[in-house]
Amino acid sequence: MDDPYAPARDALAGDELAGDAADADPAVLAARLDDADPLSSFADRYHVPDGTLYMDGNSLGPASDAALASLDRVVDEWRERLISGWTDADPPWFDAGERLGEALAPLVGAEPDEVVVGNSITVNIHTLVGTFLDELLAGNGPEREGVAAADGTWAPDGHPDADPAVLVNDLDFPSDHYAIRAQLRQRGIDPDEKLRVVPSRDGRTIDPRDVEAALEAHEDVGIVWMPTALYRSGQLFDVERITEAAHEAGAYAGFDAAHSAGAVPHEFDEAGVDFAVWCTYKYLNAGPGSIGALYVAERHHGLAPALAGWWGHEKATQFEMNMTYTPADSAGAWQIGTPPLLSAAPLEGSVELLREAGIERLRKKSLALTDLLIALVDDRLPEVSVGTPRDREARGGHVALEHPEAERLSAALNDRGVVVDFRPPNVVRVCPAAPYTAFADVLEVVDGIEAILDSDAHEAYATNEGGVT
Repeated sequence: MDDPYAPARDALAGDELAGDAADADPAVLAARLDDADPLSSFADRYHVPDGTLYMDGNSLGPASDAALASLDRVVDEWRERLISGWTDADPPWFDAGERLGEALAPLVGAEPDEVVVGNSITVNIHTLVGTFLDELLAGNGPEREGVAAADGTWAPDGHPDADPAVLVNDLDFPSDHYAIRAQLRQRGIDPDEKLRVVPSRDGRTIDPRDVEAALEAHEDVGIVWMPTALYRSGQLFDVERITEAAHEAGAYAGFDAAHSAGAVPHEFDEAGVDFAVWCTYKYLNAGPGSIGALYVAERHHGLAPALAGWWGHEKATQFEMNMTYTPADSAGAWQIGTPPLLSAAPLEGSVELLREAGIERLRKKSLALTDLLIALVDDRLPEVSVGTPRDREARGGHVALEHPEAERLSAALNDRGVVVDFRPPNVVRVCPAAPYTAFADVLEVVDGIEAILDSDAHEAYATNEGGVT
């Protein structure tokens, strides 16, 4: 079958938007893409206010009929069943974390018991990084078969008592560094010495060669912690390459997948990833502050979580109320407290809608939408730079548009019903999310930016001290 999105890729390659052909008219090209889009009907199942072009789903996804229905069902069960909802609701609340984890597992290439829903994303960073730091301090490495350096005995420079370091990068989302520093401090490890930071060459992206070079330069790295996609530029990382480099250095490989889960298919098992976390309120569209999710490879099941709580206890004896903690032999062990059902319920509907659309199909459309966006910016906005990689293999779900007056431009767009966000110092993030965005919407966004810049309308706006919209 012909690729319905090929014209968008051709536009970015320079084969469209030029000459006298009908497709050189952006409106004709966008209409052609929308007419051929096999996912176009999904937009009717999401709620975006009339007159709004919503391009901020990389921060908070919109409500869907399916998410609201699953939330309403749990509210009704609470009203009608009270405490018996934990056992008698359909499905029972008691196994919500494991059940929703099983639903998410195919989106990240994992087995059902390797994914669980619980806590928040930052809490999950704390407990997972802490868990694997404890393993390193106990002398245990990743034990990767066939990798000589990862032999299960962690002793950098031959000193078993050496403190492990964590390798991160200087474009990470700040909360990740806050959590990792805290976990190092709690173990008496100085984060100024042992949080090793891979620098960016261009302020936009991280070169994987620099991750590999850092591992060669520092034998004390015990955990490599990277995002699957950078929150500002949208660069998509090569998870398999980074994991392989980590394991060859005798380090665990962990990832923050907040800015790709639900938009980009992952294969965590195949890549050999040790652990990962993500939120569910961005591309998974489960609502503001919705519950977090995590992945722990099966080979690590049975470890004692750094942050233990009763909901991570093995389910068969959880209500025996023993004072001795017995962790579940699954990713479920990293749950801590009772799951917030009203924050988890919308995920059930939202993830089923994404699975119906198909993560591979969503990814193809997402790439086409960002192809078209970049092509239109190149063609019509000479004063705007694209800070997101043009290589499709290195591009996530949003595009970073760079302009010296990005903050004012973002404010002007939002006032005109084009919802985007600003990230310092000069980025307007535009996210044409595949489930609910049309190609004509992308054209309308670029029309809006062009009109604002041509009229200098953005100059009427002040900047904010906080720096983020």
